[in-house]
Amino acid sequence: MKKLIPDGISDFKTLIENNYYYVDKTPFISEVGKNVGKTLLFTRPRRFGKTLNMSMLKYFFDVRDAEENRKLFKDLEIENSPYIKEQGKYPVIFISMKDIKEMSFDRAITEVKNLLSSLYNQFEFIREKLNENELIEFNNIWLEKNDNNLRKALLNLAIFLQKYYQKKVIVLIDEYDTPLVSAYRYGYYKEAKNFFSGLYGSVLKDNTVLQMGVITGIIRVVRAGIFSDLNNLKERSILNKEYDEYFGFLEKETKEALKYYEIDSKLEEVHSWYNGYRFGDTKVYNPWSILNFLSEREFKSYWIDTSENYLIKDILKSADRETFNKLNNLLFGKEVEEEITGKSTLQEVLEAHDLWELLLFSGYLTIDKKIEDDIYSIKIPNNEVKKFFKDSFIEISFGTNLTFKRLIKNLLDNNIDKFEIELQEILLKYMSFYDISNIEKVYHNFILGLMIHLEGRYHINSNGESGLGRYDIEIEPLNKNMRGFILEFKVADSEENLEKKAEEALEQIKDKKYYVSLQDRGIKEITFVGMAFYKKFVKIKSLEY
Repeated sequence: MKKLIPDGISDFKTLIENNYYYVDKTPFISEVGKNVGKTLLFTRPRRFGKTLNMSMLKYFFDVRDAEENRKLFKDLEIENSPYIKEQGKYPVIFISMKDIKEMSFDRAITEVKNLLSSLYNQFEFIREKLNENELIEFNNIWLEKNDNNLRKALLNLAIFLQKYYQKKVIVLIDEYDTPLVSAYRYGYYKEAKNFFSGLYGSVLKDNTVLQMGVITGIIRVVRAGIFSDLNNLKERSILNKEYDEYFGFLEKETKEALKYYEIDSKLEEVHSWYNGYRFGDTKVYNPWSILNFLSEREFKSYWIDTSENYLIKDILKSADRETFNKLNNLLFGKEVEEEITGKSTLQEVLEAHDLWELLLFSGYLTIDKKIEDDIYSIKIPNNEVKKFFKDSFIEISFGTNLTFKRLIKNLLDNNIDKFEIELQEILLKYMSFYDISNIEKVYHNFILGLMIHLEGRYHINSNGESGLGRYDIEIEPLNKNMRGFILEFKVADSEENLEKKAEEALEQIKDKKYYVSLQDRGIKEITFVGMAFYKKFVKIKSLEY
């Protein structure tokens, strides 16, 4: 009987005890364990195994139920490591902030109090060794009586545990940045930053009680003020080579999983849909998408659909023309070079001063190669993410897909008159978003963006050589029996000259023989489309060839 597929399982004990398929990441334990007295911050995209790894650390190190937990690591790599002697030796505080997503600071604090009360409840047995003052502090958090020392709740619990066990404490904080992202979204970021800086920092900088700290999140924020006074912090992001193989599935691991479930024939398609991420020097697959594909056996977006993608879409809405031009290039398979410094504060990243860094560390883009210090070539990792950008471009630009779908359908049906009417409506409603210009490239990129969803049925080529020159956009159907299109753009100096310029664009297609390359590739029916723009106005002339 095949092992169960652990799609949605992030608790290590549940996974092991219930015979779920497990990609062995236990060497991560000994690598992390080398950092005595230090705090490690791992930033990775969501659903790349952060919580499962943190859960694994908890069950390995926790002094409670040590003998029972030892069974969880039977036949795993760590069992044969000398580091296995550290199993079950330390009190462990494990807290996840993933559900703190409130609309106000007061609500966030209420949820934090509930979370800390539940955490303290796990350790109510240590009260027998606390003195009277310590009992008051413990009960204030446990019974939610008084939150005056709420910011020191984790530190105090670590102190109490050290007193009880006579051992230093391991502190694991999962998804530390979730409440901060919500705080930014709903306008209480400054208050939240001050509070969580105290909650996290007070325990993680105290080497008298801390054996080791591990924090996970998505956004890289070494200098964000959250951990600004932690001298013992080591941040390991997707740019670092260290620990690069412990988040996500490696090529070998993915192949083994596909073979185990007898669908290894699909490897090439799996690669194009879910691979492409680069952590340090290692190429990895998206584990969430792989597991869901193993379960459903269907190529579609799994990872993208696990979040509302609020931050990304919010920032894209305020992106300037240059940013959208770069996104267009990315969508059509080109690479973009950007500075990725990691020196931005969390607030700056969220406010889009560093859009590319946010897209990169959130998993929507990936590193292709390093050009020089802090300069990287970045790209879209795979088909799953590319589909998100296609949909987002349309949603952000036009609000609804209905107008867009009508527009594209009219073009493909060769109904150019209706195509012009729909395009004019879009320009009047949305063109200001792109900044009106007398530069042809602005309109070129705008129309190019509209063609994104044709990929898969058509090859969309921009500024390619054909005949006696370079066309603006060529739309080549993969089915040779379907119609192809050549689009040429002009910018008029007045509304009155639109028709003249549209005729010039049409004549240029004919005179320069831009259609030759389509003919050579077997396309029998071609429509020439001459388009002229003046501010928010468009005129189109066409010819069937």
